[in-house]
Amino acid sequence: MNHHFSYGLRSRMLVLLMGAPALAVAQGRLPTLEDPSRGVGSGILQTLQNYSDDIILLIALLVVASMLIGVCYHAYTRYSEIHTGRATWGQFGLTVAVGAILLVVGIWLLTKATGIS
Repeated sequence: MNHHFSYGLRSRMLVLLMGAPALAVAQGRLPTLEDPSRGVGSGILQTLQNYSDDIILLIALLVVASMLIGVCYHAYTRYSEIHTGRATWGQFGLTVAVGAILLVVGIWLLTKATGIS
């Protein structure tokens, strides 16, 4: 008997949870979609193009962030190799310098690439 009661309670909870988004929409609690950074545009096609530009910029930002994490990880591993005697401070400095150059070149290239419309 107790099993049937818990099944009925679970089904009621499921119905209640499924109706919650509709209730939130009816009360106006869900956030609205933000306009693209270049503006809404004169039509749906231009608006979608403006949203795609924002998505491309976000992907470029993620690429630069992953490059930064990669350079930091490589520099950290080189730094840890100094303490075990497998690397020198000169190698660490070279790693940091080359990583910084790669980051600058990568950011420059992605800036040029995202500027193409």
